[in-house]
Amino acid sequence: MSNCLLGAIADDLTGATDLCNTLVRDGMRTVQAIGLPPAEFTVPDADAIVVALKSRTIPVAEAVEQSLAALRWLRKSGARQIFFKYCSTFDSTDAGNIGPVADALLDDLRADFTLACPAFPETGRAVFQGHLFVGDALLSDSPMRDHPLTPMRDPSLVRVLQRQTRHKVGLVAYPDVDAGAARIAERFATLRAAGIRHAVVDAISDQHLRSIGEAAADLALVTGGSGVARGLPTAYRSRGWLAQNAAADALPVSTGPAAVLAGSCSAATLKQIAVFATSHPVLKLSPETLATKSDSVAAAIAWAREKLSRGPFLIYASAPPAEIAATQAKLGRDRAAELVERAFAAIAVALVESGVGRLVVAGGETSGAVVNALGVRALRIGRQIDPGVPWTSSVGGPPLALALKSGNFGSDGFFAKALREAP
Repeated sequence: MSNCLLGAIADDLTGATDLCNTLVRDGMRTVQAIGLPPAEFTVPDADAIVVALKSRTIPVAEAVEQSLAALRWLRKSGARQIFFKYCSTFDSTDAGNIGPVADALLDDLRADFTLACPAFPETGRAVFQGHLFVGDALLSDSPMRDHPLTPMRDPSLVRVLQRQTRHKVGLVAYPDVDAGAARIAERFATLRAAGIRHAVVDAISDQHLRSIGEAAADLALVTGGSGVARGLPTAYRSRGWLAQNAAADALPVSTGPAAVLAGSCSAATLKQIAVFATSHPVLKLSPETLATKSDSVAAAIAWAREKLSRGPFLIYASAPPAEIAATQAKLGRDRAAELVERAFAAIAVALVESGVGRLVVAGGETSGAVVNALGVRALRIGRQIDPGVPWTSSVGGPPLALALKSGNFGSDGFFAKALREAP
């Protein structure tokens, strides 16, 4: 691991995979660790190592503690620069966890300045005058407004982040970003001299991301969505730190049947389920059924095993906002989520034991439950399926191909496309 240039801490599993995908596309050999690796764990040689935590919505103190532990492990692994990756829709509450974690990382690194940029134009996320857009809508007018855990109703990232930190938050606005890397670096220096600790940075194009990466390559800490990492590999090469690698996305071949598991309730995933259901078998799980019928998971496993020889199928627990609200009113938010995650964990283990060699999983919480239940500790990152979503392969043991999709990502026909392009 002595060649590690970038050490990243991601606040959820699919977000980590999204970042890995961005780096691999630009020729960085990338490994994703699932959770904080134990001391004896050896990660294969890589240019970038991304530690996937489950810290987005946990209590602030726990998120800070886990992130600092990941930081110290990455620094021992030789990482030259640290990246704190969060969602491209800035998922958080007024209490955190983005601001508190970024502050803690800065303190531990003995640094006094970083940037915040969740923009990812390729997936429709843009920041202009400090305001976050999802497609052509402000964040506050997007489906994120009604997110069950982190409803985002203020599109101003400066205001949102300022509520999460006691330090000053500034802005590098579009005119400076559009002028290029040198101007961005000048603006960084000006803000830093004024005592600004966090600089929200506008970006509406890939060229903006490349300019930001060049300006940020010498910062101890970068924070943002995976898009802002687009410029880092080029900046590393310009400094002579990174060689070009055309085989960075190579994965071993996986065999066996394929299946799709979906726990995300995002609008994108709901559409993807509807499209897939027109030509493939599907089974819906509901938290109420999981709570009241002790054999519901076993029944789902039996249904899946009967379908294995007939082609891909989908098991999902996704539902529209009104249905989610009703379920949470009956069961409580945490219990409803726990029931679904435990069910998908058990189903995934049973499927792999039955020979499934390729799994597509939608939703960060669902993906985390699945890989933890399967005992997957690290992933090699392969070729992109859709923006932000690559195929991956488990490290150690027989290769298991996994496509771990953030709920909001992917085209309407994503599930079928992923299965067609499986390694």
